[in-house]
Amino acid sequence: MCGIVGVVGHKNARDILMQGLEKLEYRGYDSAGIFVTSAQQGVQETGQLIKSVGRIADLREKIGIDVAGTAGIGHTRWATHGKPAAHNAHPHTSSDGRFVLVHNGVIENYLALKQDYLSADHFDGETDTEVAVHLIAALAEQEGLDTLEAFKKALTLIEGSYAFALMDRTRPDVIYVAKNKSPLLIGLGDGYHMVCSDAMAMIRETSEFMEIHDHELVILTKDTVEIHDLAGNIVSRESYTAELDLSDIGKGTYPFYMLKEIDEQPAVMRKLSQVYADENGQVTVDQGIIEALVNADRIYIIAAGTSYHAGYASKYLLEELTEKPVELGIASEWGYNMPRLSDKPFFIFLSQSGETADSRQVLVKVNALGLPSLTVTNVPGSTLSREASFTMLLHAGPEIAVASTKAYTAQIATLAFLAKAVGTAIQNDKAQAFDIVHELSIVAQTIETTLSEKAWIENKITGLLATTRNAFYIGRGQDYYVSMEASLKLKEISYIQCEGFAAGELKHGTIALIEDQTPVIALISNNPKVAAHTRGNVSEVVARGASVVTIVERAAAIDGDDIIVNTVHPYLSSIAMVVPTQLIAYYASLHRGLDVDKPRNLAKSVTVE
Repeated sequence: MCGIVGVVGHKNARDILMQGLEKLEYRGYDSAGIFVTSAQQGVQETGQLIKSVGRIADLREKIGIDVAGTAGIGHTRWATHGKPAAHNAHPHTSSDGRFVLVHNGVIENYLALKQDYLSADHFDGETDTEVAVHLIAALAEQEGLDTLEAFKKALTLIEGSYAFALMDRTRPDVIYVAKNKSPLLIGLGDGYHMVCSDAMAMIRETSEFMEIHDHELVILTKDTVEIHDLAGNIVSRESYTAELDLSDIGKGTYPFYMLKEIDEQPAVMRKLSQVYADENGQVTVDQGIIEALVNADRIYIIAAGTSYHAGYASKYLLEELTEKPVELGIASEWGYNMPRLSDKPFFIFLSQSGETADSRQVLVKVNALGLPSLTVTNVPGSTLSREASFTMLLHAGPEIAVASTKAYTAQIATLAFLAKAVGTAIQNDKAQAFDIVHELSIVAQTIETTLSEKAWIENKITGLLATTRNAFYIGRGQDYYVSMEASLKLKEISYIQCEGFAAGELKHGTIALIEDQTPVIALISNNPKVAAHTRGNVSEVVARGASVVTIVERAAAIDGDDIIVNTVHPYLSSIAMVVPTQLIAYYASLHRGLDVDKPRNLAKSVTVE
């Protein structure tokens, strides 16, 4: 959600900024822009500012060969204030044109700042960012402050979340950077330095990065990185190496990232076995995490969207193996309405990006209470990872498509390793009997078998979902939890209004929505206790005119079932059962002529509340 790039030094700024913005497209945006100047100390440069609504390709078409320089900032915007329009796109400039600013986040008191400090100013757009850059200019002019002091004072007045990159046309050799609750990194080079929302944006230029913490301000030149706190103290910090493989970021021969990422899931399962088990198949989870969980009396999983569904899909195996009750919390709700906690809670934060703003708000409260926490994320060094007590990485590789696939299955598998480790530590018989490495290898093989049947799956759903406006997924137990994620995938990228229901709940109201040709996709894994009941619910909707497709584990299959999935261990069935639904969403979107990777109105990383 929104993206920032910036560079200062001896490099071609235009190319670096544009390549960086292209790498941030996956985050979601509706407009983009760059400001390019020359990083010459003591020389005032006019610089060139180019903005465009739409895709990065539209911006690139507006940039001529005369746009050149060695310093600049760029931005992809996802509208929060003001409609998508060129005058609302970033970068924004001050009234006198001296300052240029890009911003991620939400300034909560921007209207009050506008009224108190900028009542005489003219504004081109409706954004909170334009208010911020006007405020910096007003403080510099009215109070005679230099850029650093004006920026610092503005930060003390601004309330809300922000990641800022600021340039002063009178000092084109400097980029001023600050953050609060919104991700931002410094990229380190030889004779040049960079700023970016995501290491992926600058991985072509460097693999060495430096974190910025909340309420810090950074002065960036081609040779120096100077970090200040808001009191003016200089902060010392080591850099780290980003573990990103540039070859993983490209689509290769795939038409869309989503399909590539679906296909990568077997490899992710095997990678997790290599990371979280030794050559003898013994689980190797951080002993500190195990001890903290053994001492807990309840597990709280906090997440949003797909990660929230992964938490539900993991609840059964966690409770079975750790012998702890598991409670799920929607991050955006718990940030403002945290319920009464148990005496010894342990918090698990699930987040693909590790930057989810709603989850971080809960983590801040958890830390204030002095409670232990674990972040399960795909991004090392992310905000949630840094601020939680412990981290377990998904090792899934970059996930670019907005609709998460491999991160979901990796989260379930990673929590399975955690459950196995804790269960073994407390000598739980079920945990000791659960050969997770062997069982996960069967899951990987099962996914590969499903992926080999893409054409069959595509054929099954082409007519079913081609023109419908509504659809339902139904299931019981673990299948219900998978249906929640399956319905989200379908609505995210195909725009079909789809709901996932506990099959037994249909007759308590929802069956009223079933009419002739309503698509219903039924999930039936090998759970003898409920499989027959789900089939009864299938008969109920067929009797009311529904068009039904069944996705069934082989051990529970009967003649006439549509998509058969090889049977896996019940603890891991959610991983195998979700893969056909990912393909269904992909093909539904593809056949409707939609952009599979970049659905409307959505962002990959939700970094604002």
